[in-house]
Order: sequence, then structure tokens, then C-alpha cells
Amino acid sequence: MPLDRDPWPTLDELLREEGELELPALSESDAYELGMLAVAAAREQRLPIAVGVWRAGRQLFHCGLPGSTRDNDAWLRRKGRVVMRFEHSSLYMARLCQDKQVTLAEKFGLPASRYAAAGGAVPLRVRATGVVGWFGVSGLPQLEDHRFVVDTLRAISR
Repeated sequence: MPLDRDPWPTLDELLREEGELELPALSESDAYELGMLAVAAAREQRLPIAVGVWRAGRQLFHCGLPGSTRDNDAWLRRKGRVVMRFEHSSLYMARLCQDKQVTLAEKFGLPASRYAAAGGAVPLRVRATGVVGWFGVSGLPQLEDHRFVVDTLRAISR
């Protein structure tokens, strides 16, 4: 799906955004709070999304809200695999592929059945540690998924 250049962030903007989203830590309790904050915001807006928080290959939080489906769960895992493979947001990888006019499969040999370069998942970076997991949602158009995740992370770090 071609990305409209005007509303989409550039690769540099996405890199800066990732740097701003660093966390002091990510415990099980932190993951639960992040997930519940996302669920509360999604319920308030009546968004049909699946929400997930993962750390070190372990799912610490998951919620499928009304209107979401198993397909959203599958998309969420596929986006998360992209985050952990490249340590960048799934939207960053979507933008990179779009700019180079390639797919993940063409450029990196990654099967589309397991990896999705589509917005909605971001790396969870812990200060002095690096990427330890990912947080994502699926159910909205990819740019909206991405913005929801970023807004939620920014709200928890205030």
C-alpha cells in the first residue's frame, strides 16, 4: 500500500520519536500499567483494537477489545516480530520499504506470513539497556495504530 508522503513521518522523524520514547525500566507491573492505559484510552474512544506488550520474547499483556478479531492478534505479532528483528518501529520499516520500493521479503527474505512492515508496534527501549521488547496495537489504519501507541507511551512517561 503506497504511503502518502504528506501525513507520514520521515525516517528521521521516526528515529527521533523512537529516541524520545525511552523508558527507565520495564517490569511486569510496568507492562500491565502500559497495557491498561492503552485499554482505557481505546475503550474511551471505542476503538476495535488488540493491545500487546512483550518483553524478552514473553507476552506480558494482551487485550482484545470489542470489535477486534484474531486477525488483529496475528497482525500484532507480525508487527512485533519486525520490531524485534530491526529494533525500530514497524512504521519505520514500512517507511523504509516504501522509500526503497521493496517489501521485507524482497529486501530481507522475511516471509509476509510472519513479518509485517505496517505501523502499530514500537520498540520498548530501557535506558542503559537498549531494546527489551515491544508495545503495539492492531485494528486501525496503520498510521493511526502507530500514533495511538506513541501517544500512550508518551502519556505513561509523563
